[in-house]
Amino acid sequence: MSRAGPQGHGHEQDHAVRVQRVVTSGTFSLDGEAFDVDNNVWLVGDDEEVLIVDAAHDARTIHKAVAGRHVTAIVCTHAHDDHIDAAAELSVLTGAPVLLHPDDNELWSFTHPGRKPDGELRDGRILAVAGIELQVIHSPGHTWGSCCLYAPFLDTVFTGDTLFHGGPGATGRSYSDRPTIEASLRNRLLTLPGNTVVRTGHGEDTTIAAERPHVPTV
Repeated sequence: MSRAGPQGHGHEQDHAVRVQRVVTSGTFSLDGEAFDVDNNVWLVGDDEEVLIVDAAHDARTIHKAVAGRHVTAIVCTHAHDDHIDAAAELSVLTGAPVLLHPDDNELWSFTHPGRKPDGELRDGRILAVAGIELQVIHSPGHTWGSCCLYAPFLDTVFTGDTLFHGGPGATGRSYSDRPTIEASLRNRLLTLPGNTVVRTGHGEDTTIAAERPHVPTV
């Protein structure tokens, strides 16, 4: 997706703001189990600067995709290890701060016991990149600190593992709860415009309208 960004923050009107997907592979481990997974890493920005959503598995591959641009932040949608295992190294490579909701700090410490996140995601916080804004939506359930990023200018929401093609993200493991994720979806995400593109943490894109039938109404 590519659209011209609004003026401001030193970016000209004709600079195209775009969403780029990088797929990395590794493992997800929790509660004594481990699984091979492919993760979507999202880069949002233009030719000058970029914001990274979920630094998964391979910092060098992600850094290569950055291609010399200024990285404003490394945003963690949640702290399962497959979404954050490359965050510390990528922060060193780019100089960018790592942002995480504090309700996931304990999960974070399992992967990075010697390093804390650099900043906090809070519901309603606005993150700016390339002249556009992304709004943090706290959406607990998959983990207690799970967050989504809504970019209205791009008609896009980055959902991590909260919402997928086919419905809600997984629960049933530590730090998760099914009724909570369903409430987050009903009250926070499914209220977005139906044409909003859902960029997920794994697998293919979908839309808010397509996923409404997959979430219980009560």
